[in-house]
Amino acid sequence: MTKKEVRAARQTTINAQPRIHQRVGEIQAYGTVSYLLPLELEEPVRLEMTEQLNLLLADSMTLRDLYKKSHWQVAGPTFYQLHLLFDKHYDEQVEIVDEIAERIQLLGGISLAMAADVAETTRIERPPRGREEVPVQISRLLDAHQIIIGHCRKLARRASELGDDGTNDLVISDVLRANELQVWFLSEHLVDVPLVHAVEPRARKVG
Repeated sequence: MTKKEVRAARQTTINAQPRIHQRVGEIQAYGTVSYLLPLELEEPVRLEMTEQLNLLLADSMTLRDLYKKSHWQVAGPTFYQLHLLFDKHYDEQVEIVDEIAERIQLLGGISLAMAADVAETTRIERPPRGREEVPVQISRLLDAHQIIIGHCRKLARRASELGDDGTNDLVISDVLRANELQVWFLSEHLVDVPLVHAVEPRARKVG
């Protein structure tokens, strides 16, 4: 055998040695969709939907991580309740993130995955690294939810217009409703009411 034939034989031989440090070109570029999927959705529709879903994904991943930050750093008399609530909402956002990413891949697109890409894409304000007071933590979470809920309403309507019923159903049933419920649980913690002594509400001044 020639040296060339020996090298070719070695390359095709199966062995137990790991082939590390491998790098080749991408098999699909970000921002594209596979065009041969039998989904009865035209390529332009899937391109638009995957782009919008990636925006929703980036914001949902940011909100997910904001919940974990709040879970770790919460302080004060309501620590125990909020520590558990933030972690519960984090787990729910983990499921939402996975569902959005899978929908993008199902449509033939490429979902965002890495923190750096998410940070470049999200529309949610970046919090400081340090610990903040509970009302500020909750307000940040509510602001993030508002961005996501507003996008959900627009995206659901657009998906319906384009005939993408699957994306419409995902956005309304899994993302919008879950975020609305989490907003309710959070916002109730910002109601200023007495804890142990009832106080008669003061009459509102007119004019």
